[in-house]
Amino acid sequence: MSVASCASDPARSRGRRHVESGRVVRGPRDDFQRDRDRIIHSIAFRRLRHKTQVFVAPDGDHYRVRLTHSIEVAQIGRGIARALGLNEDLTEALCLAHDIGHPPFGHAGEDALKAAMADHGGFDHNGHTLRTLARLECPYPRFDGINLTWETLEGLAKHNGPVTNPGWALAGIDADFGLDLPSHASLEAQIAAIADDIAYDNHDIDDGLRAGLLDLDQLMEQPFVAANYRAVEGRFPGAPRDRLLRELVRDQIGVMVNDVIAATAANVADAGVASVGEVRAAGRTLGGFSPELAAQERELKRFMYANLYHHPEQLAAAEAANKVVGDLFAAYAADPRLMGGDWPARLPGEECATNRHIGDDIAGMTDRFAIDRYAEIFGRDAVPPALAHA
Repeated sequence: MSVASCASDPARSRGRRHVESGRVVRGPRDDFQRDRDRIIHSIAFRRLRHKTQVFVAPDGDHYRVRLTHSIEVAQIGRGIARALGLNEDLTEALCLAHDIGHPPFGHAGEDALKAAMADHGGFDHNGHTLRTLARLECPYPRFDGINLTWETLEGLAKHNGPVTNPGWALAGIDADFGLDLPSHASLEAQIAAIADDIAYDNHDIDDGLRAGLLDLDQLMEQPFVAANYRAVEGRFPGAPRDRLLRELVRDQIGVMVNDVIAATAANVADAGVASVGEVRAAGRTLGGFSPELAAQERELKRFMYANLYHHPEQLAAAEAANKVVGDLFAAYAADPRLMGGDWPARLPGEECATNRHIGDDIAGMTDRFAIDRYAEIFGRDAVPPALAHA
């Protein structure tokens, strides 16, 4: 069974929520290519350049941020899609947009918003990605959002699998333009999800080594890493260690990509699916690692959480970020006039909607903008020391 027969076809798209008539046609692009371009040209996408990937408000130019991470995910995802005969443009669009809903300071900021909005539906970055692209980003005269195709919105909603209990943000988009949340997404969305894992598994190792929070001896305790490093040493005896480590990261990405290509092709054949509709109805994820590599990847993630993401320096920065976001939310809730731009003028009035409006404002902030707003309200001396460099 050919994987290519399961590719999404822009000519058969379920369309866009809003009919677009009377617009100037800008080049010979299909619907998925237009989606990708709309994402790239969005303000929300540009803001990713100053949002945390691993290190909160990083003070080094060489560390990854959400923008560079998203570009790297897109490069990996597009390569896998090409090898499998899937739609590269839809895959790329999903990879580029998948982190747009992240608030400042990454998961620490998300935890703070989730707590602050607990009585008003909470906060979820994936739901906020859909909300940002379908409601908050408004460059067009006749409708809110950037009016992406059904396939792109569906892939963003379900790239990690079916959604049985959507939060308020995603539920609102689904009610307006039903995304068939209980089913699986397209193979392009499944590949975007695994490309995200491949990118951050390996590039976070690179950044962790650069920051001195990881060292090679620790990494060599992981059989997957040790085997790949020995192979690199064997090919380049006597090469400087820093170059060997960068080659290690490249090799591991290659190993994972090749595994995904082979495993996905085997899964499609085993499931007997021959169309994107049958992929959605397959009842299981078809795009991903083989069972053997999936187990190794889970172990690598456990290592990274223990040694990098939960490193004492990281936890201190996360605690500071949590305070900044939590205090900003409390200040805005007490006096919404403190919000910048036209946010106060657009207050909805009702308490729950107002708190969600505040959440929208803060979620769109970059790390440094949130710190600057905090300093304006509470004083520069009040900025937590772990963030004072930003």
